[in-house]
Parts: sequence; C-alpha cells; structure tokens
Amino acid sequence: MLQPKRTKFRKMHKGRNRGLAQGTDVSFG
Repeated sequence: MLQPKRTKFRKMHKGRNRGLAQGTDVSFG
C-alpha cells in the first residue's frame, strides 16, 4: 500500500481496503 507496512494506524483507513480492514491491523502489526 501507499502507507508504511509497519504502520499500526490503519484503522483510519478502514473501508478503503479491499476487505483487509478486518485483519490489516494484525497482518501489519
């Protein structure tokens, strides 16, 4: 993605993802 892979603030981008919003925080956490 455009944001860093180590970011833990993906919650702000929830909904813009292709369905990874539910696990994006854990995957990139």
